Amino acid sequence: MSAGLKEKIVTSRIYRNYSRMWPYVKPVWFRALCSMLICIPIGSLDAVIALALKPYMDLVMVEKSISSPWYIPIAIVAFTSLQGGLKYISAYLTTWVGNKISNGLKRDLFKKLLTFETAFYDKRNSGDVVFQFNNMAEGACSGLLSNISIFLQRIFSSVSLIFVLFYNSWQLAILATVVLGCALAPVAKLREKIKAVFDKSVIVDSAIITEYNEVFAGNKTVTSYNLAKKEIAKFNNILDSIFKLRIKITQRTQWLSPMMHVIVSIGIAGAIWYGSHLIMTTQITPGNFVSFITALIMLYTPIKSLGNNFSAVQLSFFMIEGVFDNLELEPKIKDKENAIIMPSEYNCIKYNNVYFEYNPGVPVLKNIELVINKGKTVAFVGNSGGGKTTTVNLLPRFYDINSGSITIDDVDIRDFTLESLRQNIAVVFQDNFLFTGSIRDNIMLGKEDATCEEFEKALQMAYLNEFVQTLPNGVDTVIGERGILLSGGQKQRVAIARAFLKNAPIIILDEATSALDNKAEAIVQKAIDNLMKDKTVLVIAHRLSTIRNADIIVVINEGQIVEKGSHEELMQIENGAYRTLYDMQFKRQEGVGV
Repeated sequence: MSAGLKEKIVTSRIYRNYSRMWPYVKPVWFRALCSMLICIPIGSLDAVIALALKPYMDLVMVEKSISSPWYIPIAIVAFTSLQGGLKYISAYLTTWVGNKISNGLKRDLFKKLLTFETAFYDKRNSGDVVFQFNNMAEGACSGLLSNISIFLQRIFSSVSLIFVLFYNSWQLAILATVVLGCALAPVAKLREKIKAVFDKSVIVDSAIITEYNEVFAGNKTVTSYNLAKKEIAKFNNILDSIFKLRIKITQRTQWLSPMMHVIVSIGIAGAIWYGSHLIMTTQITPGNFVSFITALIMLYTPIKSLGNNFSAVQLSFFMIEGVFDNLELEPKIKDKENAIIMPSEYNCIKYNNVYFEYNPGVPVLKNIELVINKGKTVAFVGNSGGGKTTTVNLLPRFYDINSGSITIDDVDIRDFTLESLRQNIAVVFQDNFLFTGSIRDNIMLGKEDATCEEFEKALQMAYLNEFVQTLPNGVDTVIGERGILLSGGQKQRVAIARAFLKNAPIIILDEATSALDNKAEAIVQKAIDNLMKDKTVLVIAHRLSTIRNADIIVVINEGQIVEKGSHEELMQIENGAYRTLYDMQFKRQEGVGV
């Protein structure tokens, strides 16, 4: 790729990033502009000290004039104080603007995150999501604005100091600017050197967040299996990877500063050598020379550390690109144009020749044909991994089918809005997620505007009344992150109360009692029976009681429906799949009094 084409691509990318950033800058543009404009006097005031030294040196140090310019030291202090005050204002505005823009990006990233389908989360870990949808927005805005502010200050400082150079000696100024150009030339090559390392650092930075999350969520497993040493070793490997990447970035960028030191020292040495000649030939005064050298040192000093700032700016640009790449991701499952509202009243759900695969070329469901009439209970049974959960998960569109259709009253569910479709479906999972907050908060998620009567009925139908009465704060008791302070049965009953309050016409029970002991199961099953009344229910079956009471039992093995019918009908099939499963799993339970 030619250098010209690379330059055009980089320029196009920068322009695109700025255009994408503008909607977030627009609400705070005045303060952003002020923070940038303040950089002009901050940088320009650097020239005051250098300019002041010329008359001071010529009159006091050389001519030893009695009428020395006494006001010069006072003026230097005054201008420096003014510069300090402006720097504070600039830092405040930059931080204010940076956080406002960052918060705007984070809000949109969070909204975008909530639009993605289940498959999006299946392919990512928690650290990846946290880093890309939070940390990158923080680094992009705060780091970029602060470094741009520093750059602007140095640009205007350089312009004013270069003016001082030419004011004192155009010959020395030309020499100094040539050296300056040589020092800045390698900066353009840094972007390509940083990009590859940055992409790898995103992965390992995400991994360390994931490790913290896993240790937090799995602390009991870590303790019970004595996994502390294993987790420490895993953590150390991640730290080693981060260390190596940081060293790579240092190797690829930090050579710039020492190289600039050498080039700058050559410039200063050349200025002193040639400046001495100009003084001896009376082409400039000693004051001109001292003023020039002061301005030159003030100009060169920040240039020597320019590589560090440029690296930080490039990293911020990479983060901006990553942020907007995430914002431009399109969810694969979304409303189609002119999607309609699903009515709460319907007659029939149909699976029509449904095929589905998680990974291309590996079908999970094949030729699923099923009719579920309103008010009926359908239980799905079969070998583990056979496709039971997948079949049910297609109805609320956690995933979309590859071919065929799922219809409600002959309308493809993809023609309904996602919100209305899911509003008509309540799901009780095997391991229900409870949010940080109180029992009331978690139940009210089913219907945020529920009346006190509706809430109390949900408690009653989920058999939670007696339990919450034993708590010091009742339903307002805080249950901790993921409901950690509740038992498995209590979590299930809270989830059932939430589903009951939602009052959706379709209920999905994803092995809702399989992880419970017999006593907890008995209570939860009563709550489930209340929830199922007058509803269309899809049950991923585990317990005998649920299966035997179902209107239809569907046996799915290896992604295909091999049998369907009532319990009595399926038991009549000699050597049938259901009867075999029953004999292996359920007869034993009957023998112990199930």
